[in-house]
This record gives sequence, structure tokens and C-alpha cells, in this order.
Amino acid sequence: MICFVFILLLDQYTKYEAQRRIRLYQTIGVIDGFFNLTHLRNTGGAFGILADKKEGIASLFFIAVSLMAVGIILYLFRKLKEHERIPSLSLSLILSGAIGNLIDRIRYGEVVDFLDFHLFSYHWPAFNIADSAITIGIGLMAIELLFHDKKRLKTSP
Repeated sequence: MICFVFILLLDQYTKYEAQRRIRLYQTIGVIDGFFNLTHLRNTGGAFGILADKKEGIASLFFIAVSLMAVGIILYLFRKLKEHERIPSLSLSLILSGAIGNLIDRIRYGEVVDFLDFHLFSYHWPAFNIADSAITIGIGLMAIELLFHDKKRLKTSP
């Protein structure tokens, strides 16, 4: 619960500060050739998926998907046993990220992005703390599932 609240507050605070301090589409170089702060708005999903669709339809679609994801995550939380700490952390990260971006979609009809990484000619799409939490949560869950299955297979007759 502490992780969930911390990530959600950090996400909303950093988005607030990005909007307050950086004009829309403005880029501030932080580490030359690697990292910028760039205030962007994403009307689509991850990496701009469906960003070219009509704003109202895409926004409603992503709000609905986010609400379904939140419901599924809450259901999975109820199924966890007390000793399952990694899955609990994973779900907390995913939930905080999903709700952080859902808040943006409800408030603005789009998501505030500002972390902008690139390396040589490769440019990663801009993202935010919520996106990072979701990605880390999914990665932890994948690792847990892989290792948990290996442990189970080794102990099976």
C-alpha cells in the first residue's frame, strides 16, 4: 500500500511540475545526447498507439481499458497470499501506474509525458513515472513467474 501511494503521488507531482515548468513541446536538455525533459501530451496508448484516432473515441477507449485493468489488478490482489511479496509489489506498481495515467485521461483527455531518452539515432518515445511503474511491475511479475515455475518444476516428482 505504501508503494502504491508513493508512486501515485510521485507520478502526479512530477506531471504537475512538468506542466508548470516546461511549456508544451518545449525540450530542456539534461544530459546531452541522452536525456531531455520534454513536455508532451499522449492521446494514444503506450508509445502513441491509436494516437491518430478521434480524440473522444480513443480517450473513452483508454479510460475503459484502464478501468478494466484496475478491476483485474484489484481482483488479483485479493487472490494473493500474504507471503507473496514480489507479486504484491508488482501489482502495486502496475496499479499505481494505471491509476496515474487514468487520472490524466479523465482530467485532460490525454496523458502528460516528459521523460525523453535517446541514444545516438535511436529515440525512445517520451514517457512518465506511471509508465515506468507499469513497466517495472510487469518486468518483476515476469521474472517472478519464470523463477516460481522453475522452483515448482524442480520440486515436482
